[in-house]
Parts: sequence; C-alpha cells; structure tokens
Amino acid sequence: MNDVTETLKKQQYKLHGDHAAVKLCHWVKQSLLHDRPCYKQEFYGIKSHRCLQMTPVVNMCTHNCLFCWRVQGFDSENIAWKEPEDILEHCLEQQKKLVSGFGGDPRCSKEMWLEAREPKQVAISLSGEPTLYPMLGDFIELCKRRGMTTFLVTNGTTPEILEKLYPLPTQLYVTVAAPNEEVYKRICVPRIPDGWEKLMKTLELFPSLNTRTVIRHTLVQGWNVGWEDEYAKLDETADPMFIEPKGYVFVGDSRRRMTIDNMPSPASVAEFGKRIASRLGMELLRERPDSRVCLLGDKNAQVKIPGLE
Repeated sequence: MNDVTETLKKQQYKLHGDHAAVKLCHWVKQSLLHDRPCYKQEFYGIKSHRCLQMTPVVNMCTHNCLFCWRVQGFDSENIAWKEPEDILEHCLEQQKKLVSGFGGDPRCSKEMWLEAREPKQVAISLSGEPTLYPMLGDFIELCKRRGMTTFLVTNGTTPEILEKLYPLPTQLYVTVAAPNEEVYKRICVPRIPDGWEKLMKTLELFPSLNTRTVIRHTLVQGWNVGWEDEYAKLDETADPMFIEPKGYVFVGDSRRRMTIDNMPSPASVAEFGKRIASRLGMELLRERPDSRVCLLGDKNAQVKIPGLE
C-alpha cells in the first residue's frame, strides 16, 4: 500500500486514513479560470466550481476495468474505517486548500472563488467502488443535512447494499460498460466470480429506488461499442430516468492498457445514443461533444435538479 499511497499523493489525491480521498476535479479549475463548466452543470444544474470530488474507498473495487484511469492492482485488508463526519470534514478542509491558489488569479472571480470554498455538490465517484464503505448511508445523510446534493456512481456489483441504502443520493448512477457477460468479463475484469449476476440484480432493483436514476454506458472503441439491442434490453430492465452514453478518454492509468484510438468520437457517441433512444422511446435531450457525452430521457423529463440555485 505504501507504493500506491505515494503514487496517489503524486497525483494530488488528499488522503484521509487508509481509505478516503479527495481530489480537485479538472472542471473546478476550468470553471474558475475559463468559465467552462462540467457537463453535469449543463445537464443537471449543479455548479461545477462548487463540486467536491471524493471517494470513501480509494483502495477498494470489485472491478479492474481496462478503461479505468485510476491506479489499480492493490488490495486492502483490516481497514480502520473513518467516521462519516471525519471524512466530510477532511474533504471540505482539503478542498479549501486545493482552491486556495485560485483566489489570487486575475482570471478567477472573487465571488466564484469564495463559493468554491463552500461546496454544494458531492461527487462520490473519484476512485474505487464507494458502496463498499460501510457507513455510506450515514455519509449521504450528513451531506444532505448540510444542504449538499450527492451524485453516487457505482459499478452495480453490490445490489444488496443499494437495496438497503438510506438515504439514497440525489442522483444514482450505475455504470453498464458491457452489453453481455462475455464483453463484461473482458473489459471490466471483475475481481469477484459473480459480478455479472450482481449487476443484473442491480438493474432489476433499479426501478424500485426512489431517486433520480442514471445508467451510464462507458463506450470504448473496439471493445464495447455496438450491441444496441442488448444494451437497450438491459436499459429496459433498469428503467432509469436518464441514460448517459459517455466516451472513454485516454487519460491516467488507462494509458497502460488502451490507445488513443480507443476513444470514440463525439459523433459516434451521439449516434450510439440515438440508436439506443430509438429502441426505448427516449430522445437525445442534451449533448456535450467536448466531454464525449450525451443524455437520453423522456422528452418531458425534469432534467435539472429541482431546488438548485
């Protein structure tokens, strides 16, 4: 774990104990300096410069996805779990430090800099499989009490945890990066024997979860693009509020396993989205070409999160 810790520190992860971490998102910087928000601001209305990107389990996952930009190849045992209050306080404190330098940059407005020091959105998705943190519900509740929205991204291999999770996040993502078990095993490289079966149980559970639900299809050219009929059947089972086809980006540790040719073009991501939408009676609601992502949903869907400033 020492080598991994050093690697994470070099990559500007701010660790808390041996399992939690926060890192400044690229889009916080872009938003503060160039007024270029993350696609989640354009799609859902959250404020990019007020988003806290963190994970309660930087060193635990049930997959070794080939397209993952995170550091992989390590295990953790006998973890001394930090309390939700400790994790959130650490993340908020580190976020203030991480944005401190922007205060003196003439490109950054003073108002936005002050707001960036007080996050209103928590992206529980930085690294690892966050549902493996045993006090995740308490952490989400704490964020909720402090007036912060929460986006949780899971790989869907822990349906037993999602079924009992309370409260649920403001928006719940499940990544479906394969149309069938064969492709799943090749590209997601599950570290558990029944990963596909668990993902199917999560998709069956999805319609009963009382929150905003999103299926994310991470698309890797040459690996999992196509199979629209099979993807659509999985989406039909999950019955999500939204679907996000999102193209793989050649960054981070994924460069050890992929090439730049594995990045699908923005146009191909949108075309994939349109083909899925046509099979499900959905429409392409939003598109962000520079992020290689589009949004599918019902034409009357409430895309923006209600109650945001």
